[in-house]
Amino acid sequence: QVQLVESGGGSVQAGGSLRLSCAASGYTYSSRYCWGWFRQAPGKEREGVASIDSSGTVTYVDSVKGRFTISRDIAKNSLYLEMISLKPEDTALYYCAATGRIAWWIINACDARYFGYWGQGTQVIVSS
Repeated sequence: QVQLVESGGGSVQAGGSLRLSCAASGYTYSSRYCWGWFRQAPGKEREGVASIDSSGTVTYVDSVKGRFTISRDIAKNSLYLEMISLKPEDTALYYCAATGRIAWWIINACDARYFGYWGQGTQVIVSS
């Protein structure tokens, strides 16, 4: 059974920094997969924030480019999200997610529809 556990959330003032971590257990790495961070603010839909696929290709939503950095440590089964220059609009519940094996014919391995494993989330609050 795959379990993803996030940590590192908290309350910071605008301009501050946080580092989110996601520890995975029971996950089997395949030749093609994707890991990502998503967030959901109150009253808003969940959105993809950043992703990293099995080849190491990273993507970011435009609103966090230059401020957030996604990384992983396969040996530690961990995913990270370094967040700097935080803004009040970054306030949300942040989720770690992972896909299973992605078939070779799928163009975008990090398409949101393929994330089948989810953590419980860690809250980030940024005050102005």
